[in-house]
Amino acid sequence: MSSREKTSPRRMGEFPPAPDALPVPVIDSHTHLDITVQEAGVPGSGDGDPVRRLVDAARAVGVDRLVQVGVDVASSRWGAELAAAHPAVLAAVALHPNEAPRLGAGLDEALREIEALAGRERVRAIGETGLDTFRTGEEGRAAQEESFRAHIGFAKRYGKALVIHDRDAHADVLRVLDSEGAPDTVVLHCYSGDAEFAAECVRRGYLLSFAGTVTFASAGTLREAARVTPPEHLLVETDAPYLTPTPYRGRPNASYLIPLTMRVLADTTGHDLAELCAAVSANGDRAFGLWH
Repeated sequence: MSSREKTSPRRMGEFPPAPDALPVPVIDSHTHLDITVQEAGVPGSGDGDPVRRLVDAARAVGVDRLVQVGVDVASSRWGAELAAAHPAVLAAVALHPNEAPRLGAGLDEALREIEALAGRERVRAIGETGLDTFRTGEEGRAAQEESFRAHIGFAKRYGKALVIHDRDAHADVLRVLDSEGAPDTVVLHCYSGDAEFAAECVRRGYLLSFAGTVTFASAGTLREAARVTPPEHLLVETDAPYLTPTPYRGRPNASYLIPLTMRVLADTTGHDLAELCAAVSANGDRAFGLWH
């Protein structure tokens, strides 16, 4: 939580009902299982390991693979250990862009710890890293960019995907990627740009990962961006426990709600749902490698 705004804990037991299962299994390309358990618990009732229950709930609706994403050293280490023990989970490790300025003199040591995790076999991505000018003011921009550049280097050095958090920083994200040289696989997490920016990212070969925000009534710009994104460049995610899709906005999110976002993406783009699911699944394997 250190890299995010503190939020009031969500009340337990308020997860939405499970949607209809997808016709073809897909991945959740970006979730925070640790934060989900801490803030919201798990859907339904019962005992047992909460992470396994979240994974099982997702599998029951056709979301059979998850990418657990780190936001600081502790969550990155936790995710790497989880992925090593759980066949349905792969890990991404990083310092969130809003974490870097808060570390001060400790930034270099934290980056060394992230790099030490980056070489693990089931750590398949470096992220979420990037730039955020919404929560980080001018005084923190230099540290944020330094951290972003270091993470780009890790992704290239270890041959891992780069998962980018981009909030109000589209042009600067491209500027840094251009100056450092992008790794082979770049994922724009929780894509937030317009159709023009989407076309530019596609031209560069990047993957655009759409979250529950694309289902919001106010998100016409995001749906326009989805329409110009070819299926071979699409991913889907929750960013759980945040960004719960319509009609359950404001309630806890988890990977089992991916079908709600997938159906909106299929309706928005005009693609057959099963075919789009198959494309998203293949894109996930291409970006992160095989889970098993």
